[in-house]
Amino acid sequence: MPLFSFLIFVIITSFTPGPNNIMAIAFANKHGLAKTLQFCIGVGVGFFAITGLSSLFNRFLTNIMPMIEIPLTILGVGYMLYLAFKILSSKENDDAEEEDNKQNLFIVGVFLQFVNPKGILFGITVVATYILPYYSSYVSYLLFSLFLGMVGIMSTFSWALFGSAFQKILLQYRQTFNIVMALLLVYSAISILLH
Repeated sequence: MPLFSFLIFVIITSFTPGPNNIMAIAFANKHGLAKTLQFCIGVGVGFFAITGLSSLFNRFLTNIMPMIEIPLTILGVGYMLYLAFKILSSKENDDAEEEDNKQNLFIVGVFLQFVNPKGILFGITVVATYILPYYSSYVSYLLFSLFLGMVGIMSTFSWALFGSAFQKILLQYRQTFNIVMALLLVYSAISILLH
C-alpha cells in the first residue's frame, strides 16, 4: 500500500470542512467542549461502522451504487440543509435550548455518518483504493476501520477545540457565526449535488 498517499488522502479529507467538522465547531460553540466530545466520539463510532461495512460489502455496494447513489445523496443533502436551517434559526435565548442540551450528541454523531455522503463516499473510496487491493484479512479491515474512526474523532475534536477556545468571541458574533456555519453546510450540500 502506498502509505504516504493513504495518509495524505485521509488527513486532507478528514480535516477539511464538511458536515462533521462544521457541526463540531457549532456544537462546541453552543454546548462547550465537554458535551461536544460525545458528538466527536459518535462521529468516530459511526465512521468506524461505515468503514467496516464498506470493507465487508465493498463489492456488493459498488454493484448497487448506481441504484442507491441518488436516494443517499438526496437524504444526505436534505439532512445537511436541515442542520443549516437549525443553526441559522437558533437564537441566543432560544426556548429549545433546554431541549438541545438534553439531546444525545453521541447519537447525532453516529447518525450523521449514515446520511453524510462525504463520509460514505470517503469510506468507500479509501477502502476500494487503499485497503482491499492490499489486504484481505478481517483483522486488517478491523484495524483500518479503528484507525479511520480515530482519525474521525481527532478531526472533529480539533474543530470542536477551536469552537470552544474562541467561544467568547464567537458568542459576541453569534449571528454572524451561525450564518457562516449555515452557509458552509449549504455549500457542502451543493458541492455534493454538483460532484
